[in-house]
Amino acid sequence: MFKTTREPRRGHDAARLTLTSSGGCSPSDARLLWEKILYWLKKECIQLSRSTVYRIFNKHLQWMYQMDTADFGELYAYTAVDIYTREAQVVALPGLTGQDGRKALESVMAYFGSCEVLQTDGGKEFLGEFEEKVGCCAGRHRMARPYHKNEQAFVESFHRTLRKECLGWGNYEVREREELQKEVEGYLECYHHERPRLGLDMGTPLPYLSHLT
Repeated sequence: MFKTTREPRRGHDAARLTLTSSGGCSPSDARLLWEKILYWLKKECIQLSRSTVYRIFNKHLQWMYQMDTADFGELYAYTAVDIYTREAQVVALPGLTGQDGRKALESVMAYFGSCEVLQTDGGKEFLGEFEEKVGCCAGRHRMARPYHKNEQAFVESFHRTLRKECLGWGNYEVREREELQKEVEGYLECYHHERPRLGLDMGTPLPYLSHLT
């Protein structure tokens, strides 16, 4: 597993509430609603900061992670993304079985902690042993609908970023797994602490998470 070092997340877990199922609200819809609320508050001369509006709004919503795999030849990158803080984790494994999916899930959740909704596609790596384990990690396992690419937009975007900025478009052999792990581990340290995101008001994932809590 590739994971960056940070303080234990217990305090954050209690505050991890976000936007997926307040009346079926999608992430993009929720963000648009945030902006509308901010617009009308400003129009009515009500002084509330963006972070305050976000914290109030988040109290009524749920937290979601998206999980998927990327093909790197003899290795597969099991990736998980917190769709609101943009935190990411990567686990490199040589197979696409339910057993591999379970191993990746256990590693990812050891870092993230539990969530309300874990969303995957319908790949075989997310069936079988994976499904047996997922109930211990998430309140609900949601499968993205086929041919609806936007439903996995956050993790797919992270795949592109991972290739562009770290691993490239080449293939890796099983014997290169340790080397790949070290490379990704270093990249995630930068990704979480230094790489700004427009969707986070030019912030980075870990400081943004602390800001929400």
